[in-house]
Parts: sequence; C-alpha cells; structure tokens
Amino acid sequence: MLEHGGRLLRAARHYGIAPDHWLDLSTGVNPEAWPVPPIPARAWHRLPEDDDGLVEAAMRYYRAPHVLPVAGSQAAIQALPLLRPHSRVGVLAPGYAEHAHAWERAGHRVERLSADALLDEHARLDVVVLIHPNNPGGDVFDRSALLRLHERLHARGAWLVVDEAFMDATPDDSLCADSGGEGLVVMRSVGKFFGLAGARAGFVCAAPALLQSLRERLGPWTLAGPARHAVQQALADRDWQAGARARLRQRTAQLDAILRANGLSPTGGTAFFQWCRDARAAELHDALARRAILVRLFEHPASLRFGLPLHEADFQRLDHALAEVSR
Repeated sequence: MLEHGGRLLRAARHYGIAPDHWLDLSTGVNPEAWPVPPIPARAWHRLPEDDDGLVEAAMRYYRAPHVLPVAGSQAAIQALPLLRPHSRVGVLAPGYAEHAHAWERAGHRVERLSADALLDEHARLDVVVLIHPNNPGGDVFDRSALLRLHERLHARGAWLVVDEAFMDATPDDSLCADSGGEGLVVMRSVGKFFGLAGARAGFVCAAPALLQSLRERLGPWTLAGPARHAVQQALADRDWQAGARARLRQRTAQLDAILRANGLSPTGGTAFFQWCRDARAAELHDALARRAILVRLFEHPASLRFGLPLHEADFQRLDHALAEVSR
C-alpha cells in the first residue's frame, strides 16, 4: 500500500509526543468541517437504500446528469482500471500516486507524464488521467481545452479520467456538467471540501453505461447509512458551502504568506494546501515533527505539502516553528 498523509498516531508513537499535542497539517482536508448533526437511529439500523435522495442531491450539487455514490473516490480509482482491456495509460506526475498504482496493478502500461507532455502526447494513449487541480502540484487546466481533449480521445474510444477531489473551491472549473457523454469520467470527493474524510464518501460522474459497469464491479451498499444521511444534508447546505469557500481562500493566502516569509516559496498549491519543493524536505519534515507539527513529505521530488491550519494560534505556531527550523 502507498503512503498517505494523516498518519498522526504513527507519528505520535515515533516521536514520543501524545496525539493531542500535534498540529496535523499532513492532509489536504478542510480544517473547518461541515457540522454533522445527530444521526437518526434508522440510519444505523437499516440497510442503505438507493432511493433515499442522495443521488438527486449529488446531481444538483455537482450539476451532473448522472452520478454514482462510491466509498470515496479511492474506490473508483481502484475499480476503473478493471473496466478496460489492457491499455496505454498516461497519468499526471507528480500527482496522487494511487492512480498510476491502480492502473499498473490491473496490468495496464502506465506512463507518468508532466501536464504538458500528457496534453501533447495524448494521441498515443488510450486513457489520460488528470488530477484537477493537481495534488500536490496544484496544476490547473483550461476547462474548454479539457473538453476538446475529451472529444479527440472519445473519437477513437479512449478515455479522459479527471480526479476533481479538490475542485469544490472553484466549482465553475468542473467537468461534471459535461460528463453525460461516453469517454469522460469525473471523480469527486466529499472528504476534502466538507472535511468529512472519515465518511469515506465520493461520487463518480459519467455516462450511464459506465456507471452501471462500475456499480456491478463495486457491489451493493457502497456507502453506509449514516454517511449517506450526513452527506445528503451537506450537499444541500448552500450557505455553509459559500462561507467555506471564502474561508478557504483566506486561510490559504495566510499560509502562503507564512511560508514565503520563512524562505519556503510554494511551488504550487490549491485552496486546500500549499506545496513546496525543497532539497531540505526530509530534514525540515523531521524538524517540524520534533515540534509536534506534522506535514506531508514527498521523496520524489523532494518536497513538503502543508495543509491549512484552523485557528490563528495554529498559524502562529507554524510561523514560529518554521522560523526556528529554517535558521
């Protein structure tokens, strides 16, 4: 299994610091989560039902003609490669490593390519996999250019797969509204924007035939009843969503300023995190961890990803720690 952020308990054991003392910035999850109300008992007692209104709520929120609830976008990432014969697959790199891992494990020939190379060399690929915006590099793509790319790929039976896990802060850039045609697959996550990573909930937007194949591959009851109940309400809470987008913009601007003030100019980022390539990444990661601040370390390329602090005191704590370790 690949490494991911959020391994706080492991870090606590390794450094001998109690979990409650840590500032965990190792994930790209919104630190101000949607406030989950009490879950009704029936959500725990009954098997989940497909006609509970969740699909319709997701279609409205994502502006998508067809959606399939899944156990986080990770479930779709693992299952999609099983729906195609062995193919030549181009995956954005550096990017979320589970994509390339899943296609390789299913026997496909995978090339890890930069954004420019993927767009320039799509003619020799059967599947193009993009993360938009990219994690961790923050790459963004012109929406109309992606739609033209999809047209060219679809004309020869190829796929465009777009992971939009970090799209909620800029929903107008999404391809979900155009996902009803063949050959375009868009994945969305509830964990990042709504801060509900523990719900393990996400959606796939695509043509009905592909969604049916994916549904058969994943089997029934992909989402637990309590998760379905909470997510349906979160998707309908437009006031919270608008406020969350504004607060994300403010926090990421503040994080960017702190990093730059301490000699770590971000290489890229999104509304949810900032990414810094630096030859000292492993050393800085360890030094911050010894101060009970956990960030995400990448070895190739050497870099750190900083998630968003929640409180002003958290920003100050990070600022002071960076000032110490950068001296």
